[in-house]
Amino acid sequence: MDTGPRPDRRPAIAICAWDPGFTAWDPVEDLSGDPWNPVGARTLPVPGSAEADALATELSALLARGDCSALLLVGRTSHAGAFRLQMRAENRRLDQSERLDHTGPGVARATAPAAEIVRDLADAGLTAMAASDAEEDAGSYILYRILNDLPDGPASPAIGLIRAPADAPNAKVQAAVKTAASVIARHLAPLPRPNAA
Repeated sequence: MDTGPRPDRRPAIAICAWDPGFTAWDPVEDLSGDPWNPVGARTLPVPGSAEADALATELSALLARGDCSALLLVGRTSHAGAFRLQMRAENRRLDQSERLDHTGPGVARATAPAAEIVRDLADAGLTAMAASDAEEDAGSYILYRILNDLPDGPASPAIGLIRAPADAPNAKVQAAVKTAASVIARHLAPLPRPNAA
């Protein structure tokens, strides 16, 4: 008896280059139009937006609804030389004028496995580092918003932000994003089986 296609139990990783002008990361590898997927997971490409507040709200909602189990933000760094995995974001408004949330923590820490990602980036031949300084841009703002919106609980989703140096060619950016997403995927559990009717 044919019951139709089996449900995809792979957990989803949302990948978002927050700046719509940043085109170095392209989730579609070939003419099929299908996005690239790491082993054991599937990617959920989310387009960037010039409206940082709306994008942060959209990404937080994806996590809250369970549409994805992890999130990787992608963008540029103002520093030269290495890919940077940003480990924290500060409680600042987008214009840096004052605190965003007067009752929230001053700093929110990314939950993606930073040391493992940096190690795998190095193994892939990419110069990389984990950075504790938050750059003053929409990426840091969105990262803080998402981390601060997470509900309290023992199982936090993996959330990270990877930054590419301005002179990194597209091929290296693609390799860095895939490497980081693959590390995150190794830590995700399959989705639970649906209950039988």
